[in-house]
Amino acid sequence: MGKQRKSEVNALTSKGRIIIVDDDNTITTSLSILLQSEGYHTDVVHTGKEAIEKSHANIYDLAILDIKLPDVEGTSLLTSLRETSPKMIKIMLTGYPMLDNAVTSLNQGADAYFIKPVDPTKLLETIKDKIEKQKAAEVATEANIAVFLKSKTERLLSELK
Repeated sequence: MGKQRKSEVNALTSKGRIIIVDDDNTITTSLSILLQSEGYHTDVVHTGKEAIEKSHANIYDLAILDIKLPDVEGTSLLTSLRETSPKMIKIMLTGYPMLDNAVTSLNQGADAYFIKPVDPTKLLETIKDKIEKQKAAEVATEANIAVFLKSKTERLLSELK
């Protein structure tokens, strides 16, 4: 099986697809290894521009975003990602903990906020919890759509009689 095809299969069978956006290679590598060991598919980028490009090309369940990126503030990236992927969960990381950053992040749509160095256990718990809730909401939405379509079809069929 080719490398591209294997990657596609892994993405489909994983617990979720996560994009990691941080300019620090040590952090992206560590997070990627940690998340992959837990069954998640990960993509790594180092700039806001790359994150936007990847979010246009792929569907992610979750994004882990550094607040300080070389080309954009992570809080600005939150807004852009909300436009391209409104249901994606967004977790902010920062090595510069300031109340301002936390408040702005949460106001811009962050679902969680962590200070570096991140406790891997707490991060994994948060990711698992957020993705489980996201998937439960998707199932509920699909069920509601199915009920609506069934009742609409039955109504239309009864009108044809």
